[in-house]
Amino acid sequence: MQKIFSSPEAALEGTLFDGMTIMSGGFGLSGNPESLIHALEQSGVQDLTVISNNCGADGFGLWTLLNKRQIRKMISSYIGENKLFERLYLAGELELELSPQGTLAERIRAGGAGIPAFYTRTGVGTVVAEGKPVEEFEGQLYVRETWLRADLAVIKAWRGDPAGNLMFRKTARNFNPNMATAAKITVAEVEEIVPAGTFDPDCIHTPGIYVNRVVQCTINEKRIEKRTVRQREET
Repeated sequence: MQKIFSSPEAALEGTLFDGMTIMSGGFGLSGNPESLIHALEQSGVQDLTVISNNCGADGFGLWTLLNKRQIRKMISSYIGENKLFERLYLAGELELELSPQGTLAERIRAGGAGIPAFYTRTGVGTVVAEGKPVEEFEGQLYVRETWLRADLAVIKAWRGDPAGNLMFRKTARNFNPNMATAAKITVAEVEEIVPAGTFDPDCIHTPGIYVNRVVQCTINEKRIEKRTVRQREET
């Protein structure tokens, strides 16, 4: 099966439809599938539910889909300082399901593992638990959370091979490996495509069985959302 595609647009061809649910990897601006997000914007697909830790930053990443009003609902753990996100939500133009960060990660992992629900103490007694079953285990209350699954996962890896095996680099690993397991179709953009047999099997982070399509990234800015530097001492 041919998994290598010539462009992000080609890699997404036939996977998109209005009203779909998409998982998008990344934490802040680390490990974002920049090229695939741009292709999603250019496709014009609408009415999206997007599962992602956050929604990009002003002018970049998933923000571009918000700006084009392509997203109907976000399932996220962090809104951050995204002013457009704030404005759309307060105006009733964007639905939001907030999920604590660890809970979000576990909901995605559960979706990939075929576990429809689990219990956690996180969120008990807060708005997070509203409308959800709460049960007691060993004298402690736990809220029931449900899995997350998607029609499509767009993720970013460091290196990939023709079989779809992936390696991630440092913090860019974040949500990406779990999302690869929790979608009907996973498209991975990679910085480098390597020949089959390059990877030591023990060093593969995501096996190719979870990855349907691989494309070399065309956008790889790796922006830093907040740059903090030390003032140089005068000499």
